[in-house]
Amino acid sequence: MLKQLKQYTLAAALATAGLLAQAEDAVTIAYQTTVEPAKVAQADGVYEKATGKSIQWRKFESGADVITAVASGDVQIGYVGSSPLAAAASRSLPIQTFLIAAQIGTAEALVVRNGSGISKPQDLQGKKIAVPFVSTTHYSLLAALKHWKIDTGKVQILNLRPTEIAAAWQRGDIDAAYVWDPALGTAKANGKVLISSADVAKWGAPTFDAWIVRKDFADKNPDFVTQFAKVTGEYYARYESNPKAFGADKANTDKIARITGSKPEEVAELLAGNRYPTLKEQATLLGNGTVQAVAATSAFLKEQGKVDAVLPNYAPYVEAKFVKQASAAKVASK
Repeated sequence: MLKQLKQYTLAAALATAGLLAQAEDAVTIAYQTTVEPAKVAQADGVYEKATGKSIQWRKFESGADVITAVASGDVQIGYVGSSPLAAAASRSLPIQTFLIAAQIGTAEALVVRNGSGISKPQDLQGKKIAVPFVSTTHYSLLAALKHWKIDTGKVQILNLRPTEIAAAWQRGDIDAAYVWDPALGTAKANGKVLISSADVAKWGAPTFDAWIVRKDFADKNPDFVTQFAKVTGEYYARYESNPKAFGADKANTDKIARITGSKPEEVAELLAGNRYPTLKEQATLLGNGTVQAVAATSAFLKEQGKVDAVLPNYAPYVEAKFVKQASAAKVASK
């Protein structure tokens, strides 16, 4: 009996050691509920097959939360919007933007509640508008108010995460919200879209989502970052080659809905709300265009008092080599 107990204890210890080693070897990736084509790859474990690594996927509600986790070292790769990215770079955090995830359009919008008395922009004055601070929607909201010549002091801007926005909306605590799905869908159920980020982009304030990586991790694991970019780019290419077919595939929409919390029947429309650059476009996008966009966003955030200073050069926070290598690399497994 004692011998069996010792054998069991040894086996348990070895198993524990194996699990600990596996956990230490795992890469932690922060994702958000944004609806995009590569969520299918995430659902199917394609990233793990392509990289040969165990991945711990952690869901976050906002880019600001992702930045905090990346800065602490708890997360190696994260999905963020251009506004939190600019704020992080302005704080000189050791990160690199290695992939443009989405050029944001109608997938983010300012919705006003039915019965709130808001029918035009000027009606927003004195109303409660909820938005996650330092997010792309926060940036778009501030840009829209500036475009409309509405003083931010004349509206009540509340800092709420998407799930908090959905709950506040259902309680009737807020008059408007600038957010993305699934909270956007909740608001649309008894509200109307006043403007979307596609409109704000036309006014000179475009926004985008991006994948960032800790620089120390990228330096030690360049193949992982390259394969991650490769998988993402391939799923974007699949979508862009035939958006209607991709969105009509129930397997695709069910997987995306499961990960994001969106309604399966709305996924196709939400996918169409953004544009997903292919790998061939990424190298160009990650050139001076992204650097200048981050700089311009940072300057706007400084003007709004959201960051303390603007850096003279944002090029160190944008790296195109991984997408260039991904264009020539082969995915380990599909």
